[in-house]
Amino acid sequence: MKEFLKLILISFLFGVFSIHHSFSQSINAGVPILEETIRRQQILGKLDRNYSFFVRPLVLNDELLDSLGDLKSPYFSDIYRSKKSYFGLTPVISTTTYNSSRPYGWGNKGLLPNVGFQSYLSAGFAGKFRFLKFQFQPEFVYAENRPFEGFSSEFSSSVIRSRFFYWNNGDNPERFGDQPINRLWWGQSEFLLSFGPVDMGISTRSIWWGPGRYNSLTFSDNAESFPHLTLQTNRPIKTPIGHFEGQILIGRLENSLLEPSQSDSLNRRLFRRFDGDWRYLNAMHLTYQPSFLQGLFLGFSRTFQQYNQFRGNTFNDWFPIFEVFQKKSLFTNGNSVQYDSRGQDQQVVVSFRFLSPKGRFEIYSEYGRRDHAFDWRDFIMNPEHARAFLLGFQKLVPLEKPESYLQISGELTHQQESVNRYIRYRGLIGNQTWHTHGLARGFVNRGESLGVGQGVGSNVQTLEISKVERFNKLGLLFERIENHQDFFYRAFGQSSEKSPWVDYSLALLWDQQWNKLLFSSKVQWVKAYNYQWQSSGISSVDFPPSSSKNALFVELSLIYQISKN
Repeated sequence: MKEFLKLILISFLFGVFSIHHSFSQSINAGVPILEETIRRQQILGKLDRNYSFFVRPLVLNDELLDSLGDLKSPYFSDIYRSKKSYFGLTPVISTTTYNSSRPYGWGNKGLLPNVGFQSYLSAGFAGKFRFLKFQFQPEFVYAENRPFEGFSSEFSSSVIRSRFFYWNNGDNPERFGDQPINRLWWGQSEFLLSFGPVDMGISTRSIWWGPGRYNSLTFSDNAESFPHLTLQTNRPIKTPIGHFEGQILIGRLENSLLEPSQSDSLNRRLFRRFDGDWRYLNAMHLTYQPSFLQGLFLGFSRTFQQYNQFRGNTFNDWFPIFEVFQKKSLFTNGNSVQYDSRGQDQQVVVSFRFLSPKGRFEIYSEYGRRDHAFDWRDFIMNPEHARAFLLGFQKLVPLEKPESYLQISGELTHQQESVNRYIRYRGLIGNQTWHTHGLARGFVNRGESLGVGQGVGSNVQTLEISKVERFNKLGLLFERIENHQDFFYRAFGQSSEKSPWVDYSLALLWDQQWNKLLFSSKVQWVKAYNYQWQSSGISSVDFPPSSSKNALFVELSLIYQISKN
């Protein structure tokens, strides 16, 4: 094992110091249209297949940009360029959303769960001078933030306590205050030192780890970005045993400091308030593409967060990502209570993606665990404990018109606790769910989950069928969401008279390019069954009459490239 690790290290260093000079530019993680189009080009075999899409923002060098041909024009256009430097304006990105009667939608950076109109605006500049790279692209968000029907205060005390169990072990408020919201933030900005294929510096850009298109178990573009120090690759590093990509970061996460329920009386009685401390984050990701099996990508991620007041000053306190996996090895004199009192929240995720340009398809998956196993026996005997997983695929079918394809893609994200709850806990109450923790609380920034955005303990299935041609798309998207399933079973058990809150939705998708302007739109009709766990045909404290709520969600985005051309 040690010899194998030495081989990986030597190969990695060989790749790092095999430096060749090339300009590179990056596209923001989750930017509408552009990221999806570039990924589609790779599936079609028109882009370097060594890029895993596991570490985003995606950085593309000159050679790869040239392979995109005129597809790069709406984004990659410089104002000035010389042999060792360049300068250009980033695109102006504007997004407007509308929710008619309840919050819906996720994966939209600084935008919030909100009812009414909401707007996002971002623009700036980027450049490089010798080994210095920089981007300044702030974000401004305005949210109307209208009131809506939330969790009922009329349930019995046991049901209400079950709801607050997850609110107290996370940070996911129903509504972000009671006033309209205005916020200006550094957004997609960074200042880096670049040494060949490796960058290091400070950043507030959104990051995405993993192969998912609609979700990620670790980092996605769901929450507002956070400040972090980063050491990262800017392209796949070629070694004798394959290609590597990766990132190590130290970040600062903030809580929303908001009460979770819209009921003041419930908050006063049951909410465990924040003390104002921030959370220290240490995280790493590594992707490996074996040289003997092109098209296969294997990923590993590990994150640790804890309130800063509990962090020590040893190397392991600053970089817990390098500590062992067996919890018993970390105890002091066998004292597990002393270890758990540090309040560290860990998530480990393994992932894969298989890409076949010949077959014009990709499949991918993630499997995560958010708690240390006691030892390897515990891990082997009980692998289902504290897990979440994601599965997805994408297939392109050529149509008669050149460069026109039928795009079929689907993704399943499952956060609900497994059957492990039957054997580990008394009854069906369950315990923590993905992105929650007893002491570190939620894996969130400013009240929004850093990874999966549909709500803790929720499951989602997504299917998209579209006709695509270059940047243009016309299609349908189907979604089904089982909301907060862990709360549902904790509160209601297996009562045959009670049904989960499930959302069904249908969306029309339309993307279009007009010269330097890209337009992206989604109009989504949402039907909620048993909204907020109200039940059909029953009327009692814990079984109020059913409310099947209809809602409309609209999202419109404009991307405009300012250039001298």
